[in-house]
Amino acid sequence: MAGTESFDITSGCDLQEVDNAVNQARKEIGQRYDFRGLRIELSFDRKASQIVVSAPDEYPLTAAIDVLKAKLIRRGVPIKNLEIGAVIGAGSGSVRKEIELRQGVSTEAAKAIVKFIKDQKLKKVQAAIQGDQVRVSSPSRNTLQDVIELLKAEDFGLELQFGNYR
Repeated sequence: MAGTESFDITSGCDLQEVDNAVNQARKEIGQRYDFRGLRIELSFDRKASQIVVSAPDEYPLTAAIDVLKAKLIRRGVPIKNLEIGAVIGAGSGSVRKEIELRQGVSTEAAKAIVKFIKDQKLKKVQAAIQGDQVRVSSPSRNTLQDVIELLKAEDFGLELQFGNYR
């Protein structure tokens, strides 16, 4: 009798790559002519998985975030996992935005993934939420590969990573 095959669905960002991208964005912002004389700050809090961008007004703030996104894309960090907050007024007329890095699959997204898999009505495929990941199991590896292809085609609002394939 064949055993049960499975894989895990996770999501997250490599925090070292995020740190590198923030440092590269700081360097580019410091060298660009259109940012001369403006006080634009980028700070990355690794423990909170949060980036804070502050600028004198909204236009350079948006431009700085665009530079940061370009550096993140270049470093291979999924942009879908960024949750950009609203503009917050800071002291002395400046503004800032907080960017949360989503680590793991949220409960709502995990429920949507499980519901999507069950709606496909694939034979003997089971999906279970385990903390911040979803485990999908089936007796057939081919069926699991079909599930991966279906999940890649669907948009759940975050970059899905498939691992622990056994």
